[in-house]
Amino acid sequence: MTSLRKPSDKLGMRPGSLIHVGDRHHDDSLITVVDYTPDEITTITATTAEEIFAYRERKSVTWVVIEGLTDVSLIEKIGAEFGIHQLVLEDILNTHQRPKFEEYDDYLYIVLKCLVPAESDEFSVEYEQVSLIVLNDYVFTFKEKRDALFDPIQVRLNSSKGRFRNLGADYLTYAILDTVVDQNFVVIDSLDDAINDIEDQLLDSQSNKETLNTIQRLKREIITMRRQVAPVRELLAAMLRSETKLIDTQTHIFLRDVADHSMRIVDSIESYRDILTGLLDVYISSVSNKMNEVMKVLTIFASIFIPLTFFAGIYGMNFEYMPELKWKWGYPALWGVFLLITAGLLVFFRRKKWL
Repeated sequence: MTSLRKPSDKLGMRPGSLIHVGDRHHDDSLITVVDYTPDEITTITATTAEEIFAYRERKSVTWVVIEGLTDVSLIEKIGAEFGIHQLVLEDILNTHQRPKFEEYDDYLYIVLKCLVPAESDEFSVEYEQVSLIVLNDYVFTFKEKRDALFDPIQVRLNSSKGRFRNLGADYLTYAILDTVVDQNFVVIDSLDDAINDIEDQLLDSQSNKETLNTIQRLKREIITMRRQVAPVRELLAAMLRSETKLIDTQTHIFLRDVADHSMRIVDSIESYRDILTGLLDVYISSVSNKMNEVMKVLTIFASIFIPLTFFAGIYGMNFEYMPELKWKWGYPALWGVFLLITAGLLVFFRRKKWL
């Protein structure tokens, strides 16, 4: 199945063209279906779209997790079966979407970004788009990668016969949003560690050009993080304002908790951005101080050699009558003067605490 790397590659195609846009992580899609009622739960790994549709007649909540977005025909079949608009399906396949919430007559469409620390020695962030289609008894989750992001939710479903299973698809939607948003705290902790390392380098006077590169790289990373995380506040605010029947009013209190977490994450990112700006100023100041130290040493040497050069210049003139040139002890006396001047200047600089 063909994939495009950038949204601009779709230039000229008709609206609603179903083609995967983004990095190709898997050649096929892994489909996990979790169907539950207050009394029982069934989990299967489906291979066809028809296995997903088999649960439509049951009075249960069905959660479908699709990991890998390259199987366009699968997503097209889901859209046709549940009446999902073609433009929504196009947005699901385009992994460069901005986090947003869209309300339709029979379903809700939600997009947000999950931040994951990259597996590298340096701090960096990988971004995974998570799309949700929320119907009355179905919740579809579309992800780019196969990972353990939603394992805690499945553990809660398997071990719980209380609130989780008794509440509907809207509570499951809250649990998914909460998991994705809380995953961002892991990235925030990694960012905090990276900034602390830079602070230690600056305080220990171990900063170098690599420190400057690290600060600039983190600032760029933070800008990208904020661009992906900040719209989640608007998304959740729109969900709370919505009058759709697909979200029960009892779920609003949980959504407000997710909104609070989202605000904390954005506030943390902005705080770290300000801290990095301050660290950049500290780095520039430390470089200036080092340069000033070098200039101070050079100035001291110049101050010592100026009077010596003055005497050397006088006695280097080609006059015939210079009585000191005939003195027996003239040369040693001149060296004595040089040493006295040097010693005197060094004592003076020491008392001024310039050395």
